Amino acid sequence: MTEAAVLIDPVPAMDSEAAVVHPVGIEMVHRSRPEDAFPQNWVRLGHDRFSVEALLPHDHPFFAPVAEDRHDPLLVAEAMRQAAMLAFHAGYGVPLGHHFLMADLEYVCHPEHLAVGGGPTAIDVEVYCSDLKWRGGLPAQGRVGWAVHRGGRLAATGTGATRFTTPKAYRRIRQDVPTEGISIPRTAPVPASRAGRTRAEDVVLSETGRDGVWGLRVDTRHPTLFQRPNDHVPGMLLLEAARQAACLVAGGGGMVPAEASTRFHRYAEFGSPCWIRAVVLPESAGDTVTLRVTGNQDGKPVFSTLLSGPLVRA
Repeated sequence: MTEAAVLIDPVPAMDSEAAVVHPVGIEMVHRSRPEDAFPQNWVRLGHDRFSVEALLPHDHPFFAPVAEDRHDPLLVAEAMRQAAMLAFHAGYGVPLGHHFLMADLEYVCHPEHLAVGGGPTAIDVEVYCSDLKWRGGLPAQGRVGWAVHRGGRLAATGTGATRFTTPKAYRRIRQDVPTEGISIPRTAPVPASRAGRTRAEDVVLSETGRDGVWGLRVDTRHPTLFQRPNDHVPGMLLLEAARQAACLVAGGGGMVPAEASTRFHRYAEFGSPCWIRAVVLPESAGDTVTLRVTGNQDGKPVFSTLLSGPLVRA
């Protein structure tokens, strides 16, 4: 895998009067709990460029440190995703009721710059918006690039494609799907330690009796993965499923998903089995493993992810 292609050259900010620092409300990053909202403030650097200050918690119960003392790459990816939502809502005026849909997400983390300290870690997330298409005076879709710095050092980069829909248009897309889905797993989770987790309630996979294949466990009571009622399985839960499947296939102490490239093909629905498959690829060598993880539901692909990162010693 190669580093996500984003601009990382410093660009001067706008004049001091224009570069106003704005606080962030948790509703602007689609969170209902303050502990799950990571952006703290934002400033506009240019017409399509923003700087977001975010805090990575050192003791988050779900996004816990990996490999003993590194911030979870999925925590960094979530901070980037939230920064993008903030940029579009606050910077372009996309109404809060609009739906934020990501078609793909790529990131590359540099674990050497993501050590966990004794308190929250401040990061600067630069957000770059491009290829915007407009409808009714608002952006309807576009691409996003991220560059994450910690203490002046590049800690991560990423790219993604996103689009926005009004509540009315979203309901047309979803047609007869209930507006609120409830799912409580009836299957037992795989052992948490094998899935790269410490708590059973965070495990999103169950055994199927088939090598390299697991069933997706969706629990809408999970406080971090489900911030509010939803009519489909959130993308972050699918990314977590990919990570857990990769850890199960890698064996030992699992692996750290330092790099990921994900394509979301369709919504994962409640009430129908979703099968997660993982396979180690030939590119794996030494202490680094590369895997492909896919999700399928009702015979159709839901997502595909290419993961790469260091193995964790058991």
